[in-house]
Amino acid sequence: MEKLHITESTRGATLAVRVITRASRNEITGVPGGVLRVRLTAPPVEGAANAALIDFLAARLGVRRSQVTLVAGHATRQKLVRVVGLSAQEIERRLLEEGT
Repeated sequence: MEKLHITESTRGATLAVRVITRASRNEITGVPGGVLRVRLTAPPVEGAANAALIDFLAARLGVRRSQVTLVAGHATRQKLVRVVGLSAQEIERRLLEEGT
């Protein structure tokens, strides 16, 4: 799998995510161009997909939901997500390790 592009700052680590909604299950399907591609069962209405993305990433990373924030892309498929409390290397390891 390709390397995930993550930017670290004092406010946390930020990564780009491309969301595909109304999928058969929640899963990470790849990292084309360094962007995390996530399939979600939620529809893209009234913030359901955004909430599902935050829940999915928090569970996959093993952090509280409050540590995962949607920074940009509230109404688009391309989103910018900030994670507080983990290094870029740890985020990449937890998101891309097989069998999770």
